[in-house]
Amino acid sequence: MTLFQNNKSPAATIAKSGILVALALIFSYIEHLIPMPVPVPGVKLGLANLVTLTGLFFLNPLQVLLILITRIALAGFMFGNLSTIIYSLSGGLVSFSVMILAKKTKLFSPLGVSILGGVFHNLGQLLIAMLVLKSNALIAYLPILIIIGSISGTLIGIAAKALCKYINKKSDL
Repeated sequence: MTLFQNNKSPAATIAKSGILVALALIFSYIEHLIPMPVPVPGVKLGLANLVTLTGLFFLNPLQVLLILITRIALAGFMFGNLSTIIYSLSGGLVSFSVMILAKKTKLFSPLGVSILGGVFHNLGQLLIAMLVLKSNALIAYLPILIIIGSISGTLIGIAAKALCKYINKKSDL
């Protein structure tokens, strides 16, 4: 049995979720170690979003949401602070919502879903920054955040496509 095979057991669901949270935390840690050469604060590649995106195609959306929230909270406490959690959570929830809707419409490929997720993650964080700092001047970051979100969404989407192929191949065994 592979990680993504359907098993109705609550224990199996919790175990799978724990494994995916751990994997996302490893990706978050790796990402924390890699400085991004971009003049915009807080910009990251979004490696942990690989778990979220892949989960959208194999798991119950509620399970993916719980994995996302758990990962953000734990990574925030481990590698950041309360501010990190607030920004990550706002971006993560907006991104998750948009990806769920995009997937349900069936108008977007997994790559398109990922790109939307990357862009809207940045938009969610920008909106919360504008609210927290009470400044509309931050909107000047919008073009670069859209570009960065598109690039990271593309890279994560390509990786997720390969991972989904691998998971499908393994579950055929």
